[in-house]
Amino acid sequence: MVFTISKPLIYDSTSTKHKKGRDLILAIDASGSMAESGFDEKDRFKNKFDTTIELSQSFIKSRFDDNMGVVIFGTFAYTTSPLTYDLSSLSYILSLSTISIAGENTAIGDAIIQSIHTLSYGDAQNRVIVLITDGYHNAGKVSPKVAINKAKELGIKIYTIGIGQKSNYDVSLLKQIAKDSGAKSYFAITSNDLSKIYEDINSLEPSPIRSESYLNQQLQILYPLIAIFILLILWIVRSER
Repeated sequence: MVFTISKPLIYDSTSTKHKKGRDLILAIDASGSMAESGFDEKDRFKNKFDTTIELSQSFIKSRFDDNMGVVIFGTFAYTTSPLTYDLSSLSYILSLSTISIAGENTAIGDAIIQSIHTLSYGDAQNRVIVLITDGYHNAGKVSPKVAINKAKELGIKIYTIGIGQKSNYDVSLLKQIAKDSGAKSYFAITSNDLSKIYEDINSLEPSPIRSESYLNQQLQILYPLIAIFILLILWIVRSER
């Protein structure tokens, strides 16, 4: 009876915060050509790099449950941020990047390899690279062909986005990269085009919405009540004897 009055409980702790998204890398070109203005229709004086960063930050906010990182590339490529679920910090780190911080040229092969290396620290089944560039591959230690084969071998999709006039970058290479990796290639002449491209990638690679954890309380009064009932019967039977 004492146990029953104390209302014994057990807690079923269920967490729905498991990371169900994908590991995703933004590989952004920071070469000298990204300093060109006129890409942003609302602000013609803003350069392509700053506009790309702003739209990339908006894209990051919509990913919810993805483990994301950033690779910046120019003459060489480096990881600006490793994979993280702290997307607000990732967005802040991205804002600190500047044009030509990785050199003036464009090493697309190195960018892909560096992105693959950064993805190797994650454990998601779905792994994606979004590569943004406005130039031709003309630098680096690794050829795009070798990098593509590596991504294909590991099952990593590479979405390619060429920004600016098509004559300024290697359209056929970007198409080939996307095709061989099972992804899609895009071309953005204006900032509005890039915004729509990010929306399309969002729909093709949806990110699950992160939900909350909860504790399910289960009262265990029934068991001591059954024990009381059995003991009462035994006491009555014994008294009658």
